[in-house]
Amino acid sequence: MSLTLTTADVETPALAPRERETLRHIAAGRTYVQTARHMGLSKHTVDAYLRRIRAKLDINTTAELTRLAISLGL
Repeated sequence: MSLTLTTADVETPALAPRERETLRHIAAGRTYVQTARHMGLSKHTVDAYLRRIRAKLDINTTAELTRLAISLGL
């Protein structure tokens, strides 16, 4: 018996609204500073959001973050 998993079978942890917004900005090519200014945050807070996203989803690169944002429709 063969077991094939699709992306629909794999649950991804829920991202907080501000994490999703941060991800959308970074995936759009904005820098941490640009994202922070747009969201009214410090660049350290943006960095913290992205570290949390990476930890939740076991993602290491910005390219993977961008791929995730596209798959989420952000």
